[in-house]
Amino acid sequence: MNIHEYQAKQLFEKFGVATPKGIVASTAEEAGKAAREIGGPGLVVKAQIHAGGRGKGTFKNGFKGGVHVVDTPEQAQEIAGKMLGQTLVTHQTGPEGKLVSKVLIAKSVDISKEYYFAILFDRGSSGHAIIASTEGGMNIEEVAEKTPEKIIKEFIHPTLGLQAYQCRKVAAALGLRGALAGQAGKLFTALWNLYLKSDCSLVEINPLAITTDNQVVALDAKFNFDDNALYRQKDVTEMRDKTEEDPREVAASEFGLNYIGLDGNIACLVNGAGLAMSTMDIIKFHGGEPANFLDVGGGATKEQVTAAFKIILGDPNVKGILVNIFGGIMDCNIIATGIIAAAQETSLNIPLVVRLEGNNVEAGKATLAASGLKITSADDLTDAAKKIVAAVA
Repeated sequence: MNIHEYQAKQLFEKFGVATPKGIVASTAEEAGKAAREIGGPGLVVKAQIHAGGRGKGTFKNGFKGGVHVVDTPEQAQEIAGKMLGQTLVTHQTGPEGKLVSKVLIAKSVDISKEYYFAILFDRGSSGHAIIASTEGGMNIEEVAEKTPEKIIKEFIHPTLGLQAYQCRKVAAALGLRGALAGQAGKLFTALWNLYLKSDCSLVEINPLAITTDNQVVALDAKFNFDDNALYRQKDVTEMRDKTEEDPREVAASEFGLNYIGLDGNIACLVNGAGLAMSTMDIIKFHGGEPANFLDVGGGATKEQVTAAFKIILGDPNVKGILVNIFGGIMDCNIIATGIIAAAQETSLNIPLVVRLEGNNVEAGKATLAASGLKITSADDLTDAAKKIVAAVA
């Protein structure tokens, strides 16, 4: 789950992370009011979408830039009016862009130096780590590729947490001394508390800025959260903006399904993430293109299978469906019943290939055979992939 920049600022304020004051607005009038409340010249108006590259983006109405610096409330209101209700296209949104329904009005700061700072879950070490760099404001992947020596990495102890000496070490590696190092250490500690207590998997500050009056502040932030821990993060889950997400993925999450849409035409319905990846791979191997990743989990119900079919068929590019189920905990006959119910309820009229294996498989195959529906059975995964690729060719 991602959140907007204005929501990140709310979390910063809650955990004491230094950041310029900002107020969110949904209308041009609200933007003008927010600018008057913040006061003074040097205000920034930022379009709020879940994508990077906003400053260099272009609206479909021709207005350029999703980030603008203004000096008066009137200018803030005018700029907000040109953004709100319009679609912003950046290098991360794709050509379809994203609709801007909110803008952030924040105090602009004069920057003397920009840095990159992040706390994230590091899969290589199965623990948390700090990633920092003196090259702030840039794509960190590009920095890592071209100048890896400028990447600072510090691992956080799983039980002791972030230590004061580590904050000093990272600050020193960034070239911060004296009072700046002290401010940075305080900010790093506050970010660690935020990261840990909010069940984050990523808190990225880019840029972390030093202002001309020697203040260390977090300017722009990106957050990712551990979806498995959201049940205990009520305040965070209330920040979810479903309008920024693929409607199919939203629908899938409501039924406990893991769905990610892709660009192919062969839909996959599989139990288990690893098996789902293997299914997509073998479709590609035999010349097909998977339309999605869809994991129904280890104990899917008839209702979940029916919901999965409806989500799959919501993609107009889908020309065929491959169901690949290994029944360990799951009963293959329950899956077969769900497949039949889903096919009947959706009036399925595209090729459907089903491979069942495992718990109660013979009963499942018999149920499919007795259904009278046009369902192609497969003996194994290779057979299933070949049949569905041929069916949609």
